[in-house]
Amino acid sequence: MNCSAQSTGDFATTPASVPHTGVPPPAPGVRDGSIALRHLIDAYMAAYAGRDTSRTQRLDWWVAKLGGVSLADLTDDHVFTALEQLATQRGRYFAGKDADGKPVMKAKRRPLAPATLNRYQAALSAVLTWAQRRRIAPKNWQNPCRHVELKAEKNEIVRFLSDAERTALLAACRKSSWPRLYLLVMMGLTTGARRGELEALRWADVDLERAEAAVHRSKNGDKKVLPLVPAVVDELAKHAGAANALVFPSTRRPDIAYNFDPAWDRALKAAGVKSFRFHDLRHSCASALAQNGATLLEIAEVLGHRQLSVTKRYSHLATDHKTKLINRVLGDIR
Repeated sequence: MNCSAQSTGDFATTPASVPHTGVPPPAPGVRDGSIALRHLIDAYMAAYAGRDTSRTQRLDWWVAKLGGVSLADLTDDHVFTALEQLATQRGRYFAGKDADGKPVMKAKRRPLAPATLNRYQAALSAVLTWAQRRRIAPKNWQNPCRHVELKAEKNEIVRFLSDAERTALLAACRKSSWPRLYLLVMMGLTTGARRGELEALRWADVDLERAEAAVHRSKNGDKKVLPLVPAVVDELAKHAGAANALVFPSTRRPDIAYNFDPAWDRALKAAGVKSFRFHDLRHSCASALAQNGATLLEIAEVLGHRQLSVTKRYSHLATDHKTKLINRVLGDIR
């Protein structure tokens, strides 16, 4: 079956959420594979308890492409061809809201990155693996995603601030029209926290006396504590609010996080810092730690990495530490 024949839309017209068909999945043990992929995804999302907010959007795309294909008929050719089509599409980014309050999405100039394509493949693979574990997939059935080679990801390049860039950026943030930009950037730079983790912080999570902030559930689903440097503690004290209030609330809707992208972009421009994302503050934190003797295990603990393989991108910055270690342990050998 040609996967393009199953398409009800392309990447740019993907529906906002997976429609709930009301069709229950087969009971465990009924393994004829007749369930359509869209119904399987429905059942998976009904049981999904993770915090990956992008998973729904990615599975929507699979529903649009292959929703009518039965599990038993789904092959690696379907998956491969669909991903090849996706590779020709351009990603989109949030560009604010229109007069009716609806989100405005604009297309990026470049096609989707290999890492993004891999995340789409991983989302579908998770559904199929779940079907196997729930005894929904036929016996001896193989997950077709495992027979499609992942795209090569180029994660070796890590962008971090130089000393001069850091000084200029923090000075620009202090002058921002949004009074909490300096605090937000300082927290990103000194804790290595992700954007979403900082946006979700409430004052109840902040302990100024202990100089700590609690992230109850990170991207990996783990709890972690963010140590706060004195400058951050002082800045937090200036803005302290009610326990259930967000630390970085919208000025119009305090129940959601402030959209700081315009203020961030202006600060970058004023500081003359180019090709730098907010996420790169996380890289800057890790890079500073690596260059000042922190081990990969310590950096992984700060960033919340579960696998050291992710942290190894900073290993080339820790050469001084490794040199001292080798000389201390093995330097006397003759």
